Amino acid sequence: MYTYNTATQNASDAIAQQGTAWSAINPEHIARMRLQNRFKTGLDIAKYTAGIMRADMASYDQDSANYTQSLGCWHGFVGQQKMISIKKHFGSTQGRYLYLSGWMVAAMRSEFGPLPDQSMHEKTSVPALIEELYTFLKQADARELQHLFKEMDDAREAGDNLREKAAQNKIDNFQTHVVPIIADIDAGFGNEEATYLLAKKMIEAGACCIQIENQVSDAKQCGHQDGKVTVPHEDFLAKINAVRYAFMEMGVEDGVIVARTDSLGAGLTQKIPVSQFPGDLAEQYNAYIDGEEVTSLAQMQSGDMAIKQGERLIKPARLPNGLVRFKPNTGEDRVVLDCITSLQHGADLLWIETEKPHIGQIASMVNRIREAVPNAKLVYNNSPSFNWTLNFRQQVFDAWQAEGKDVSQYQRDQLMAQQYDNTELSAEADECIRCFQKDAAAQAGIFHHLITLPTYHTAALSTDNLAKDYFGEMGMLGYVLEVQRKEIRQGLACVKHQDMSGSNIGDEHKGYFSGEQALKASGKDNTMNQFA
Repeated sequence: MYTYNTATQNASDAIAQQGTAWSAINPEHIARMRLQNRFKTGLDIAKYTAGIMRADMASYDQDSANYTQSLGCWHGFVGQQKMISIKKHFGSTQGRYLYLSGWMVAAMRSEFGPLPDQSMHEKTSVPALIEELYTFLKQADARELQHLFKEMDDAREAGDNLREKAAQNKIDNFQTHVVPIIADIDAGFGNEEATYLLAKKMIEAGACCIQIENQVSDAKQCGHQDGKVTVPHEDFLAKINAVRYAFMEMGVEDGVIVARTDSLGAGLTQKIPVSQFPGDLAEQYNAYIDGEEVTSLAQMQSGDMAIKQGERLIKPARLPNGLVRFKPNTGEDRVVLDCITSLQHGADLLWIETEKPHIGQIASMVNRIREAVPNAKLVYNNSPSFNWTLNFRQQVFDAWQAEGKDVSQYQRDQLMAQQYDNTELSAEADECIRCFQKDAAAQAGIFHHLITLPTYHTAALSTDNLAKDYFGEMGMLGYVLEVQRKEIRQGLACVKHQDMSGSNIGDEHKGYFSGEQALKASGKDNTMNQFA
């Protein structure tokens, strides 16, 4: 283990080699700075976090109770506060990641302003956000360690050896805030070469896990909207290969690829692949194409095409824009084929985009996938696009009705109404929501649960409440009651926002560099002292 004493000794040895020229340099200060900057590059982070994720995947294979979770982020501070809060409440970051949502980047980070989730935002903003998230997480490390260094110094000054050793033990066993980020590369932002180049940038920024979807890149839609168009398997596998090559080139050999299928809600394809031999992926893909059986050339018009589907010749059903329609009610079958194919050709995890959070629906597909790939595991979007309250109340209603229970006091299509909030049905639905992640991990093969857009919604809600109070009759009391006093009572580190932004770290460095001459901000007149 790389300890405080080891770091100090290493620094002391390096200084000693320079004779008296470096006599002003304190080896203990160097040790502290090195410990505060454990990760020198994004590749250091990618390699470290890939190992964490692989170990977590193996742990889940042994026991589904070991599922993992994350929340989506659109800014480094948001990600930092999530991990600080997790360490504060649970003492460990084990099993908790961050998610980087393409939707959030489009809506919150594009120079064009808010955009829909259609890959119209600058693709460079994706690796830039990964780098920003890790910059803030590393700063969280530096800040917490700086507090531990001060704790150790205070104990030394007081001559309390036991307290000094206790502080040093905390330093030696410090757990970093740096955790895996599952990063959304959308549909690859172009062809397979474009996907490879962007994946490299994401890995260089620190991404150990890249999620890619099987939609057409230039026609990409949000997974929970209509108009989705999928690509043939060969096209998607080429992009999975591109991401794997990027991981391997950058030396992150255990990098994780999440293959997302949007086929459940996608009724269109842009391209009919060419079959090379009977039963190949192209033939399997084309078997789902809808069309009219051709029995006479008189059925064909200028520009029409015909393909052989089994023993039948069909004219594919095409829209005015040339897109080809799939047969209705084939979504689940296409999902299963997508998932098996992706896992058998280099992907590590699956993502099935669904239209509702329903364990039975997910499990029915996963069980079929596991017939071919027994250890298939999912990343699942616990999406704010779902009306969780309505969905689960309707699921409970349907279950009760099937059991013969009297549901006459409820109107199924009105179950979102506030009048049902304190009913028995509502209580059972809420319990199902509370247990959803644990139950889905056990019954539907979900290794990782995430919420894509949590802080988009929490920021809107908290801002709405603050604006209503502050600009209303409560005035400043609206801020004090609902923000600052709660920060103090709940022990939020950011109530001392100067410390959170690095002011005390800067003071320490000034002391290292300038000694007694250092001009520090943390003196008696610093108003942050009011929050001691």
